[in-house]
Amino acid sequence: MNLGITEVKKGMVLKVEGELYSVVRSEFVNPGKGSAFIRTKLKNLVRNSSIERTFKAAEKLESVDLEKRQMTICYSDGDDIIFMDTNDFEQLPVSKEYLEDILPFLKEETAMEVSFYEGKPIGVIPPNFAILEVTYAEEGLKGDTSGTALKRVTVETGGEINVPIFVKQGDVIKIDLRDLTYVERVNK
Repeated sequence: MNLGITEVKKGMVLKVEGELYSVVRSEFVNPGKGSAFIRTKLKNLVRNSSIERTFKAAEKLESVDLEKRQMTICYSDGDDIIFMDTNDFEQLPVSKEYLEDILPFLKEETAMEVSFYEGKPIGVIPPNFAILEVTYAEEGLKGDTSGTALKRVTVETGGEINVPIFVKQGDVIKIDLRDLTYVERVNK
């Protein structure tokens, strides 16, 4: 669907030079002299890189509608993760590269939104948080109560994360998957 520059909004998906980009930021500029334009920051949905791009008022942009499906992780298979559609139970492979940094913190059956374009998966939106049990933690140093001391622990999925020294093996913790940080201990 073609649209003018005044219709571009954050979150839209555009096709630019044959590639799909999500609009991260858009700023409409109407200078006193010359024609209006829009400054954008775009994120490539395949390569996960960002570009800044300016479009003139006369340019027509192509908006893309993506199919979004709720899916859960079934298992890992080589370079792919096999997801299952929660509505029709269809299983589809999705490249691990969409989740590589948070993969060590995801359990099977974790629900996510998978975006498709022309039947192919092009993006995965994971949950913001994971609740996981600590399977290995060294004892904290006695007397260090400053609150800023950290230690490395291993969680049930095999991922490692820095946590405050009071966290011990068997604790259940909440991890922010957006920046891979410890949030809090959770009651079982």
